[in-house]
Amino acid sequence: MNVALLKIYLNDHLAGSMVGVELARRAKSENAGNAVGEYLDTFLRELLEDRATLQGVMSALGLKRDVMKQGAAWVGEKLGRLKLNGQLTGYSPLSRVVELEGLCLGTEGRLSMWRTLRRLSRKDERLGRFDFTTLITRAEHQRRILERLRQQSSEEAFFEPGEGSVLRLTPSQRGAE
Repeated sequence: MNVALLKIYLNDHLAGSMVGVELARRAKSENAGNAVGEYLDTFLRELLEDRATLQGVMSALGLKRDVMKQGAAWVGEKLGRLKLNGQLTGYSPLSRVVELEGLCLGTEGRLSMWRTLRRLSRKDERLGRFDFTTLITRAEHQRRILERLRQQSSEEAFFEPGEGSVLRLTPSQRGAE
């Protein structure tokens, strides 16, 4: 196994998780009281669990965290908030769409990482204690919900009032499966 490249790969994902957690926190706060905020409460907890698992994987492999990369990710996420959203100040429906797209992209990346680590676990017993199949299943579920919320948010942002759909989740989409 090429440990040097794996260290870079996992540190990149750890930095990405920093961005994802910060983005999810902000989106949850801005969407309190609607379906997006409701789901992001659960999603954020799961994201923090996934981050802890990734840190556990790195520890199991004896890989150190790249503090500079973590700092750069944090700063990058804060700078990303400066993106214009159609309003001079405050949150807009476009903000929600862009944030959900970012969370969708991050979830897709995390899903790919879990699949890669599951393959690597077949050749490295240090990874055997991690349940990558469950992590993959959870990420696939998250991806479906985030995509549905993104689509609904896009309708709300881009249609005139009354033309778009209302943001709703069924009990199974909230995680009550």
